Amino acid sequence: MLLTFIMNTNELRTKYLKYFETKRHEIIASASLLPENDPTTLFTGSGMQPMVPYLLGESHPKGTRIVDSQKCFRAQDIDEVGDNRHTTFFEMLGNWSLGDYFKKEQIEWMAGFIFDELGLDPKRVYITCFRGNEMLGIPKDSEAAELWQAEYAKRGLTDTKIIDFAERNGMQGGNIFYYDESKNWWSRSGKPANMPEGEPGGPDTEMFWDFAPEQGAQHLHGDIDNETWGDVCHVNCDCGRFMEIGNNVFMEYQKTADGFAKLPQQNVDFGGGLERIMAAKINNPDVFMIDIFDEIRESLQKLSDKTYGENEADTYAFRVVMDHLRAAVHLISDEAFPSNKDQGYFTRRLIRRAVRFASNLGIEENFIGAVAESVIKAYEGAYPALRDKADTIIKAMEEEEKKFRKALARGEKEYKKVENDILAALDAGGAKQTKITKIGTKINVANIDYQALAKIAFDLFQTHGLPVEVFSDFITKLGYDYDEMELLAAFDEHVKGHQELSRKGAEQKFKGGLADHSDMSVKYHTATHLLHIALRKVLGEHVQQKGSNITPKRLRFDFSHPDKMTDEEIDEVTRLVNGAIAHNYSVSFEEIPVDDAYKQGVIGFFPDKYDDVVKVYTIGDPAYPGNANPDEPTFSREICGGPHVEHTGHMGTFIITKEEACSAGVRRIKAVLK
Repeated sequence: MLLTFIMNTNELRTKYLKYFETKRHEIIASASLLPENDPTTLFTGSGMQPMVPYLLGESHPKGTRIVDSQKCFRAQDIDEVGDNRHTTFFEMLGNWSLGDYFKKEQIEWMAGFIFDELGLDPKRVYITCFRGNEMLGIPKDSEAAELWQAEYAKRGLTDTKIIDFAERNGMQGGNIFYYDESKNWWSRSGKPANMPEGEPGGPDTEMFWDFAPEQGAQHLHGDIDNETWGDVCHVNCDCGRFMEIGNNVFMEYQKTADGFAKLPQQNVDFGGGLERIMAAKINNPDVFMIDIFDEIRESLQKLSDKTYGENEADTYAFRVVMDHLRAAVHLISDEAFPSNKDQGYFTRRLIRRAVRFASNLGIEENFIGAVAESVIKAYEGAYPALRDKADTIIKAMEEEEKKFRKALARGEKEYKKVENDILAALDAGGAKQTKITKIGTKINVANIDYQALAKIAFDLFQTHGLPVEVFSDFITKLGYDYDEMELLAAFDEHVKGHQELSRKGAEQKFKGGLADHSDMSVKYHTATHLLHIALRKVLGEHVQQKGSNITPKRLRFDFSHPDKMTDEEIDEVTRLVNGAIAHNYSVSFEEIPVDDAYKQGVIGFFPDKYDDVVKVYTIGDPAYPGNANPDEPTFSREICGGPHVEHTGHMGTFIITKEEACSAGVRRIKAVLK
């Protein structure tokens, strides 16, 4: 009996890394989903994001040839999930040349990987290249197109043509197409005309897989909802026949005052979606049918007693739940525990949306722990930390699910009381229609008053603690077709407005966030800085301040950590704080731009509260004025408004009186100075 070997997703990832290792590339581990030292973004959203400094000229410690599989999360795609190809979490296979090889080697090696190593049929792989822009003085990338043509010829396709899509020749006889800069140009600013002086960029060559070659070169595509058909299908068509599986970026130009000049260091940046390449390998346009989802999908089918793919609305719900819980597992593993702000807000939102869509599958009991375990099983080979952290991850997700279900039960009663107000805001335009959507019949209205809706949601949140996601769930059950992101944006406006009022009120009552400016309050304030650093040293750098409360009698400090501290950990933290006090560190501050502070590695976890120029308090750093001992090491550098003691030596003895849970993934310490 002949056994056919079927490659799975984990094997594909390994094959890619090992293939480029044979081309003298250094394999590096995936960076965290939470970017380090980059306050401009919450998540790592692309494979190249951690590589930007090196693409811009900084030397990489591993050399000039790098390969990896990078975990990515795109929060902006949350509402896109439900079709057969959008996911919030994905892996991006990447290889880079940092001023080393260029187009010839990259195209030769990439053709070798997708055609020879993976066995993808060259007849079904289509390539797009940059057609050039004469007005900007950027030539057509005929070099890349001809290199691809040569690779096809090596594999028997000697008659493949290079076609300019602008000529509207359809797909007849061609596997290689020229497109303009809207499709085949890369820079951080988009099209060449939008690039500022000094910005690097260049043409790219994208690779597409054809899932329906039997439809031929003259296949028509169109808008199914509006039943309009006409244009001949093409590689960049959005009808679903083609899927982009990778993009080779050739960073060779720099914008100058006179136009575009060649970069002194020309780079290659390849990014290929692991899940999409696997979908091409199994020739199934539904990425949720690749093997990495098998355990997760089967777990949900058992829980729901429904079968994936049998019903459109159910399939949509399956996809949302699978995607969201897979993403949440990886986010929590990277320390984004469910919370009401920053990265944790999105983890919370994913879990709560998963619960809501699971109810569409008839799953009304707690189920997330079982699915989370399936995700961990699917990925633990590639990411062993998932198994190491399994108990913490599952516990955090289960606790969030329980809290959300309680809120759902409370919410139903309260929303009924204001249902008429909600309906009035939903139908502010007075023009109801019904339409069929991918998740069932929905009421469509011409003019939803999102500010009014958000005000209702905020009042219920303030009065009864009902999360906005529960409010969204109620609107969905009412059957209205609305933009959840627009509602959340309006809700955030109300939250920020309330916070601003609270801040101004607090400023009138207190100064510097303290109950008063007595000597003891100032000592306790300084002690929170020592405590923060001690916790990070003992528990790990995932620890972040989540809040504090200081009076002349004690301090209270909230911090991110998933587990109850052990007695040994509490003792070690206490020892470190008292050691810092006994050292008699000097304390100083300077005012610097907030961007400079982050670049210098200063700790600051409340970016939305900071002005352009901030105070940076240093405990023990000899590089800043005010330190008596030039040999003393740095203990702490944090953004803070003050006030603090001038030296730590006369603060007293630090004693932790209580350590307890505060919220999901957040612990609280109470301490005194004696």
